[in-house]
Amino acid sequence: MTTAISVSGVVKSFGRSRALDGLDLTVDVGEVHGFLGPNGAGKSTTIRVLLGLLRADAGRVSLLGGHPWRDAVALHRRLAYVPGDVNLWPNLTGGEAIDLFGALRGGLDRRRRDELLERFELDPTKKARTYSKGNRQKVAVVAAFASDVELYILDEPTSGLDPLMEAVFQECVREVKRQGRTVLLSSHIFSEVEALCDRVSIIRQGRTVESGTLAQLRHLTRTSISVQTARPITGLAELAGVHDARVEGTQARFDVDSTELDPVLGHLHRFEVRALTSSPPSLEELFMRHYGGREARDELAGV
Repeated sequence: MTTAISVSGVVKSFGRSRALDGLDLTVDVGEVHGFLGPNGAGKSTTIRVLLGLLRADAGRVSLLGGHPWRDAVALHRRLAYVPGDVNLWPNLTGGEAIDLFGALRGGLDRRRRDELLERFELDPTKKARTYSKGNRQKVAVVAAFASDVELYILDEPTSGLDPLMEAVFQECVREVKRQGRTVLLSSHIFSEVEALCDRVSIIRQGRTVESGTLAQLRHLTRTSISVQTARPITGLAELAGVHDARVEGTQARFDVDSTELDPVLGHLHRFEVRALTSSPPSLEELFMRHYGGREARDELAGV
């Protein structure tokens, strides 16, 4: 098996509202795959379909070689799920909740459990009702990474964690990746996705609009250039693919479409380049390419 998750043409409607409209998603075994989209794009609906909590109206879904609806019980022993807002049994301690989650997956590694409790600085003897949001999140994260599973489905898993704990989380993801496990990571934190993910899928209005490695997606957008030359620069703004050019004598700043980068650099060479820096587009910029205005600002604010 080379594909952990395969979603093809999936449709899911709630009344007259279509949450998924022909969604495609492929996650290979052993990769960390980023799953991005604003609120209402269909991320949570997709994850619920993968978990067998919702049944798709149309399309094909395969999870670890099985069907998430028909094979839900068997599949849930092979995967771990961390939601963005963890609810726990108030009268159980954190340790008891972790053990219960582990039992539902067929058991967990006790040594790994204790190690993770220490790394995440979580007191397992306290009742869940006394936990902050961040500590409730830690319970689910520890339970997931202490389980011997093939697939991790993580939906905003670091919500409520401080930056130090986010760093611990990222190292845990790298550890399970080195073991050949598969991770589907839905996150609002672009730096987190950039640091961890082998490939990224961006969805909009229930459809996948981009999917690939960051290197592949960066070819679809612009690179920022800052340049200083020996002689005054002319004719830059008129070149194909150049945007927002700001030229002041021998200095210039501009954006250029990746497909036009070579001829633009050739043009600059005529003025004897003395210094040049280029900045490839960030994942955030790739995302903004598909979402403009208020929709993008809401997503970046995590609302």
